Amino acid sequence: MSKVAKATMGLFIVTMVSKIFGFARETILVSVHGAGMVTDAFITSMNIPTVIFSTIGSALATTFIPMYYTVEKDLGKEGTDKFVNNIFNMIVVVSLLLSVIGYIFSDELVKIFAMSYSGEKLKLASEFTRIMIWGMVFIGLSNIMTCLMNINSKFIVPSITGIPFNIIIIVGIYLSAKYDIRLMPIFTLIGMASQFLFQVPVSYHDGYRYKFYIDLKDKYIKKTLILVIPVFIGVGVNQLNTVVDRTLASTLGDGIITVLNDASILNTFVIGVFISSIQSVVYPLLSKLSSEGNSKAATGIIRKSVNVVIVLMVPIAVGIMVLSIPIVQLAFERGKFDHSATLLTAAALSYYALGLPASGLRNILGNVFYSFGDTKTPMRNGMIAMFMNICMNLVFIKFMGHCGLAFATSISATICILLLFMSLKKKIKYFGQDKIIITTIKSIISAAIMGVVVYFVYKFLTISGIHGTKHLIKVLFASVMSGVVVYGGAIHLMKVDEVEMLLDIFKSKSKQIVSKMRNK
Repeated sequence: MSKVAKATMGLFIVTMVSKIFGFARETILVSVHGAGMVTDAFITSMNIPTVIFSTIGSALATTFIPMYYTVEKDLGKEGTDKFVNNIFNMIVVVSLLLSVIGYIFSDELVKIFAMSYSGEKLKLASEFTRIMIWGMVFIGLSNIMTCLMNINSKFIVPSITGIPFNIIIIVGIYLSAKYDIRLMPIFTLIGMASQFLFQVPVSYHDGYRYKFYIDLKDKYIKKTLILVIPVFIGVGVNQLNTVVDRTLASTLGDGIITVLNDASILNTFVIGVFISSIQSVVYPLLSKLSSEGNSKAATGIIRKSVNVVIVLMVPIAVGIMVLSIPIVQLAFERGKFDHSATLLTAAALSYYALGLPASGLRNILGNVFYSFGDTKTPMRNGMIAMFMNICMNLVFIKFMGHCGLAFATSISATICILLLFMSLKKKIKYFGQDKIIITTIKSIISAAIMGVVVYFVYKFLTISGIHGTKHLIKVLFASVMSGVVVYGGAIHLMKVDEVEMLLDIFKSKSKQIVSKMRNK
């Protein structure tokens, strides 16, 4: 437990570096190929194996950790080795089968993900899909390796895998522009394989030994499959939302899928850096506390985790909305990505940012239920949110275009998190709701003050009309830092408890954090 803060801080740094490389990948993609047919086709094709098997892989990974602790408690090391290999081999068989089906029906798959594709665009996307579809094997196995790492408190290694993954794709992007466009999906497939292979030596060092072992009658496998079905539906619902968004976006013309994708990447960059770091450390901890029946410590961690997400995400969301245009300019506006694409992307980014706090909380609360062995509640709430998202998509797209899709995503995420809070109250009664509400109000007030200050600072610094990347970096840095100072000062004056915890994380005072989590 005393390693919580250090693990979170280390994971935050590594995740930040990894996400920066991912961000660079997208920037280079649109710079080299622009926001048009090639980029749309590549993004759609890359999403297909990710959506299909990351849904299955994520669902298995979510139920894997709690079940692993159960097997360890009942059967010890020998039992967990068999359990891991059983899951491992099942994933290989299922992913290979799905890859073969996807290869054969690539045209049909592309039409599902982008219904308006036809002619050369459909042909290109289908060709890309037949190459990248085999990545499902590595996506699934990488998820299981990541779970083993987290169980063994190796949080850093899985986050590092994003670095070679993105570097390999970046090389492929440059080579595809100079030689053959198919090098882009080929290098992406190699990148997917690298994420799995990178973790193998560490798993071996930690004692994992692969054996070909499949036993569908194993009672723990049966329990896992029973638990995994609701999680699969719940995770699949989120992925289906993405598919619906991309499909509807494909009807708005060339480049719109790329615009939405770039806006979404900027939004999820924040979640990936901050929320994933908290989630990766907290989820195994909650699973273990739940298996031990330590509800008091678990409740304290839930409240603290929720409040930390709120304190972090609310000001970031406001900052993104205020500075959306310069952020997109700095990130993407170069090469074939012109200013009109910047304006389209910035508009979508602002609407995505509205749902940023809810998206962060959804990841945390979903894992809270999973750690308690409850996989049905997130599934039910996710299905309701998905239905509302699709309905709102169909309405908003008529009046707001691509921004309507982003707006619907944010509203549905907010609805989902409200439903999860209501369900959590029914499940464990009190988890510090009053303190969470107070923290939320204080964060919103502080972020509103911050937003006004940042807006005027940015306007003042750009009044000279000076252009250029260096000047833009200086302006953004000054604007962001003014926001940090104002927001930090406001929440400090309002005596938000989580400020101390965040400072402890950055100072690695892990004992203080755990004590606060347990006792408050």
